[in-house]
Amino acid sequence: MGGDYLPFLAMFLVQMGYAGMNIFVKLAMDSGMNPFILVAYRQIFATVAMIPFAYFLERKTRPKITRIVLFQAFLSSIFGATLNQILYFIGLKHSNPTLGCAFNNLLPAMTFLLAVPCRLETVGIKTRAGQAKVLGTAVCIGGAMILTFYRGHAINIGESGIDWKYAKQLRTQDSQSDQANFILGPLLLITSCVSWAIWFIIQGRMSEKFAAPYTSSTLMCFMASIECGVIGLICDHHPSAWSLNDSIRLTAALYSAIVCTAIAFCLMSWTIQRKGPLYVSVFSPLLLVIVAILSWALLGDKLHFGTVIGSVFVVLGLYVVLWGKGKEEGQRGSKEEVEQGKEDLECQMNEKL
Repeated sequence: MGGDYLPFLAMFLVQMGYAGMNIFVKLAMDSGMNPFILVAYRQIFATVAMIPFAYFLERKTRPKITRIVLFQAFLSSIFGATLNQILYFIGLKHSNPTLGCAFNNLLPAMTFLLAVPCRLETVGIKTRAGQAKVLGTAVCIGGAMILTFYRGHAINIGESGIDWKYAKQLRTQDSQSDQANFILGPLLLITSCVSWAIWFIIQGRMSEKFAAPYTSSTLMCFMASIECGVIGLICDHHPSAWSLNDSIRLTAALYSAIVCTAIAFCLMSWTIQRKGPLYVSVFSPLLLVIVAILSWALLGDKLHFGTVIGSVFVVLGLYVVLWGKGKEEGQRGSKEEVEQGKEDLECQMNEKL
């Protein structure tokens, strides 16, 4: 019985961890922290946090690190860390945490669209599974368009009663910037999702020959820390911009690296081993709900009608894509069992003969 609840608890904690990151990162950028510098610190701290996992958990099973592996790790660092996180953080700066989490649910649909030309996915339009993946992708894209171009009126749900003066002060200073860039933010968040989908494809190729996820993630974070560090220095080389004296800046950098990179990765890997990747993907919309509640309660964010409608479309499309993917994997597994059964039967017949 406990074994059934542990994966659920692990994924719930992961979503809570990511929700906290969205709140802390938003506040850090509202305080004036440069998103390029924040991403650089996250990669540096994440590298340090991942080294023990890579060393102790994979020192006996780690394959040889070849030039091809290093090149794939370099590509992963560009698309999975540098571009993905810089675009996401800047998009978050010009929008709000709820919108950022809503766009994260586009990931399965985006990955499917990019994987088809790379021959990592098949459409199978004549099958129910293929039709579900195409329909779900279209619904997700429609929801993304609503989130980007339609804001709608604010929904009056009252105030939470939580008086966090520090957060309110920061949000007041940054409110004019958010209002002026509410279209730029979603566009950057969509681009971040595309970059993340590209990383999934690269990582899928890389894992075929280098089955050491902790080591590959450490290499990716290490390379990304150099890339983001250089970009951050070019954007702002003043020592004051890199200072972590402000508690919210230090908290955002450490939290996003340790909780949302090292700990979250370990919990997701553990859950995938026991329940499969589809189980992990199903929990993505939970993050949207948690962040919407926290943003309303702690940051005083208003929920807009367009955000609700767009989010509903994105989540529905996500589950349709996941259903089609699950159906496809189930059919593939059944075919493999039938073929294995035929081979066993032929072996038995040959032995008798």
